[in-house]
Amino acid sequence: MPKRWVRGHRKDYFYLKAKEEDYRSRAFYKLLQAFQKYQFIKPRDVVVDLGAAPGGWLQATRKIVGAKGFVLGVDLVQIEPFEYPNVFTIVGDITEPELVDRIKAILPRKADVVISDVSPHISGIWEVDHARQIDLANSSLHIAKSVLRDNGNFFVKLFQGDLFNSFLNMTKKSFTDVKVIKPQASRKESAEIYVLGLGFKSKNTSASSCAI
Repeated sequence: MPKRWVRGHRKDYFYLKAKEEDYRSRAFYKLLQAFQKYQFIKPRDVVVDLGAAPGGWLQATRKIVGAKGFVLGVDLVQIEPFEYPNVFTIVGDITEPELVDRIKAILPRKADVVISDVSPHISGIWEVDHARQIDLANSSLHIAKSVLRDNGNFFVKLFQGDLFNSFLNMTKKSFTDVKVIKPQASRKESAEIYVLGLGFKSKNTSASSCAI
């Protein structure tokens, strides 16, 4: 890992803030900032967090849904357990078809929100990394469409690139309102960007908007 990256990471404001406030990753603030603007997670909600390790988004989500909500985290690696009785985690691959049934078997009811911070292993070849990220976003969207209740919400990370608009247009078919978001906690030099789908429609009809 380049020493310059390590030095910059350690000096990063949100990285240091997460350490100070005992959150597992700086990603905590990305989700929290998006939520504060769009309020797409509510108290008592059932939320599925894809790509949840090490648990920053799980912490942010539990903070929002409270003790009467339900949060399920999914990742390829084991996530260190939380003390909260309503936060569960499983090891699973979002590209595997059987994962949908596993998620459904755990949820107390259909999900109100699906969030996804999944990233591929970065190769350094931009076209490859972008295509891999789009594939993972497509898998996340498939899971969302399989487990969300009507009018539920979806929040997913992507990398900007040639395939971005195609994914955006596909998301619009299933959600009433689609927004593109760059949280303040996302590094300026990063190509990551987030898509928020509001108002899931189980019968696909055209969605209405896209806003930054």
